[in-house]
Amino acid sequence: MKHHLLLASLFIASSVIAQQPTSSDKLISDLEMQQESAATSLYKNLEFENIGPTIMSGRVVDVDVNPTDPTEMLVAYASGGLWHTSNNGTSFTPIMDNAMTINLGDIAVDWASKTIWAGTGENNASRSSYAGIGLLKSTDWGKTWSKPMLPATHHIGRILIDPANTDHVVVAATGPLYTLSDDRGIYTTMDGGATWSKTLFATNMAGFIDLAAAPDNFNVMYTASWEKDRKAWNFDGDGEASAIYKSTDAGQTWNKISTEASGFPTGSGVGRIGLAVYDENTVYAIHDSQFRREKSDEDASAKANSDRVLTKDDFQGMTMDAFLQLEDKTLDKYLKENGFQEKYRAANVKNMVRSGAAKPADLALYLEDANTQLFDTPVKGAELYRSNDGGKTWNKTHEGQIDDVFYSYGYYFAQVRVDPKDVSKVYVMGVPIIKSADGGKTWENISRENVHADHHALWVDPNDSGHLINGNDGGLNISYDDGETWIKNNTPSVGQFYAINYDMEEPYNVYGGLQDNGVWVGAHNAREDRSWQQQGQYPWESIMGGDGMQIQIDSRNSDIVYTGFQFGNYFRINRETGERAYIQPKHELGESPYRFNWQTPILLSSHNQDILYLGGNKLHRSMNQGTDWTAISPDLTQGGKEGNVAYGTLTTISESPFQFGMIYTGSDDGLVQLTKDGGSTWTKLNGGWPADLWVSRVVASQHKKDRVYVTLNGYRGDNFTAYVFKSEDAGKTWQSIATGLPASPVNVITEHPTDENMIFLGTDNAVWVAADGAAWSLLNPDMPPVAVHDLKIQPKANDLLVGTHGRSIYKVNLDELGLVEASADENAMGYYSKKLKMGKLEGFRASPRYGATRFLSDESPEPSVQISYYSPEGGKVKMEVLNAEGKTIQEANLTADAGLNFYDYNGSVSESGAKRFDKKDAPKKADNGNYYLTAGSYTVKLSGKGGSASEKLEVK
Repeated sequence: MKHHLLLASLFIASSVIAQQPTSSDKLISDLEMQQESAATSLYKNLEFENIGPTIMSGRVVDVDVNPTDPTEMLVAYASGGLWHTSNNGTSFTPIMDNAMTINLGDIAVDWASKTIWAGTGENNASRSSYAGIGLLKSTDWGKTWSKPMLPATHHIGRILIDPANTDHVVVAATGPLYTLSDDRGIYTTMDGGATWSKTLFATNMAGFIDLAAAPDNFNVMYTASWEKDRKAWNFDGDGEASAIYKSTDAGQTWNKISTEASGFPTGSGVGRIGLAVYDENTVYAIHDSQFRREKSDEDASAKANSDRVLTKDDFQGMTMDAFLQLEDKTLDKYLKENGFQEKYRAANVKNMVRSGAAKPADLALYLEDANTQLFDTPVKGAELYRSNDGGKTWNKTHEGQIDDVFYSYGYYFAQVRVDPKDVSKVYVMGVPIIKSADGGKTWENISRENVHADHHALWVDPNDSGHLINGNDGGLNISYDDGETWIKNNTPSVGQFYAINYDMEEPYNVYGGLQDNGVWVGAHNAREDRSWQQQGQYPWESIMGGDGMQIQIDSRNSDIVYTGFQFGNYFRINRETGERAYIQPKHELGESPYRFNWQTPILLSSHNQDILYLGGNKLHRSMNQGTDWTAISPDLTQGGKEGNVAYGTLTTISESPFQFGMIYTGSDDGLVQLTKDGGSTWTKLNGGWPADLWVSRVVASQHKKDRVYVTLNGYRGDNFTAYVFKSEDAGKTWQSIATGLPASPVNVITEHPTDENMIFLGTDNAVWVAADGAAWSLLNPDMPPVAVHDLKIQPKANDLLVGTHGRSIYKVNLDELGLVEASADENAMGYYSKKLKMGKLEGFRASPRYGATRFLSDESPEPSVQISYYSPEGGKVKMEVLNAEGKTIQEANLTADAGLNFYDYNGSVSESGAKRFDKKDAPKKADNGNYYLTAGSYTVKLSGKGGSASEKLEVK
């Protein structure tokens, strides 16, 4: 039996470990270890192909434009890295993929010296705003990056470079997303980052989200603190420590200027603040006001008016008599528009109320979940303030509120810009982007049909009013007419996928659900280039809007797809007919709503493709493709918590392929449960893992009935430890198999469909592989350090599909991975073979055109044979091509790395080798001077450390 280096510890369900935030020292050292492992990985020559899609793009957080040439810019994506264009966004090149992280919050550029400051860690406090490692600096335009500076800051709000002294930099650090920290603050350096001083601190809960200096006087600057408290179950985006500060000595000292006497809001309802400085005295501040709106005084008689639209608040405290007096038409409109089950219509509900089976308040309770608490909260929302005296006094620029811009989630936006040449021209970023030509009194929506919602970045040309560059959740847009029309500049592959899947068509299709960009489907080999602009149809198709979620495809008919958007809003779609049916399970009147996670898990049973599972706080099963549902469990969570974020929900479902009704579930609050009888009885499983962690995956093995894997994720506690567990007895005992993994939360684990010893793992910055007790190996050294949210293996093609949250989807064929594995007769310790091995060779057709010089071209067509081989050590490897008699007709000396290697053989024959052919079969010298293999059977032989190996090569 082989030694199981991974299976370091055995846990019997018992004790619970407390989780703690990961220290920055641990995180940095582990990232350095990961970079080292990339250089030594046995798989480092394996090439991952990015298959897109690109057109929907991903979230942009900042744009920095060359002040002397506005067609050159750097674009920072939240989790997709840093991209450079010098042709006005026609094409882009990534320039940060070699850094420890590509999660970004803000960038600043000294264009004269080509020095880039990258503030890592996104500054928007969303569900998937990934932490960073402080500041990184490049003095060679991204070729190399400094060691992390201020690594404990996690998220960077803004960076300013002193134009008179580029070694003087001021940074607003927002701090960790989920935990308290004294590392929040304003930091300054006078020596290019060698040393830092913290010059301003608010509280361990309030970091600094924005920072802006007067254009002509760097000494005068303003910053905004932001108190927020994000938990997995609740988000408070406001507090008394949210305020505006001013410095007159370039950030060395600060004074709080948003006092009660100043006219700017103060108190517990002050939310995120964004700043724009026109000159030393004129400042705009956009405020996400979380103060509640006053209820309007409504005439009591209006409640019974049939033209009035009812809201759930109307039913709170409503008497039976008042309820029965409502017109059926009005009540039915409310019931239909709010998704009540079909059986709950006006006449039936009134009968229920008359009989005492229901109360009027139940019509509000039916809709009361964490999502409504967040989105239906009557906050004031967007407010723009202006100061004309350097922040001493502030006045709101408009009457009332600016509605339909922030809604109740202004924490995600709250940024403002002013035209450098027109103090009255102001832009505010929210769900739409809006502009004002009169200093904020009146507003115009400048989002257009090809501009995505949710705006986070805007550059206003100081030399050409109306020239705008905008970054949003759907990528980059450029306008030259002040937002009347926009160019879409989405060529980088930076999609933020939550989940992916595949079908069994040929060629097979890949499906994926993206952050705020819906669900898309496309052939795995679709051309990801600009040809679609000529042909008129992009090769990927959008099949769902909103935040795209999980996808299940009927294996009998791939036109039947189950997918949806956030909070369990799922549909059954017939792609052939266009029919779609809403299939979310519904609770009964008088019950609280089911709780559905942001990414609600769904699963088609492998035993019967009419059977669908969907997880809320209970597990639901449909026997007829989602038309009817039955809850087959009690609450499988710890019961939820009071808050405005859906919590106490199932996050993962897995049914054993060996037994119908043997189902595992995992929850966002740390519970793993098992039923072996289709939901009649349930058992809590405990592997000794920390309590309350998010269960990111539970996977019933395809190979052994009682084998199961569990991964847990501490991201929502700023705990980046990798948690991976395995059980061979259906969860009675567990083994930790995380030994050797660096600190990075684990999102997904999957088995190889035919090799039971091989498992793959996706973390917040890599793909890992292990097999049969061997140590984990980095599988994707050539992929940037991007969050991996999902892994799927298409069994026919043996392709691993990697769904990333920032760089779209990658594909790699796994055929060669078996070469690494030790065979039984080697009697080797661990997994790695000591023998040189070769992969199968794909032949080609002989052709007289090989080597021929093309008209008006120096190119000569040649065949290409990829020779894949495994070498147990690095060194020289001799390649020989042998004819049927075993005589050498071509040879080459290769340099192998330890591990997998790939060599492209061009089918050529040496001059001496050409003489070893029969005259009738002999190759002729081509225009380029080469000879090429003619039709026949050949052998390719490799010799080196680890012996020799050979494979047949057929030329037809």
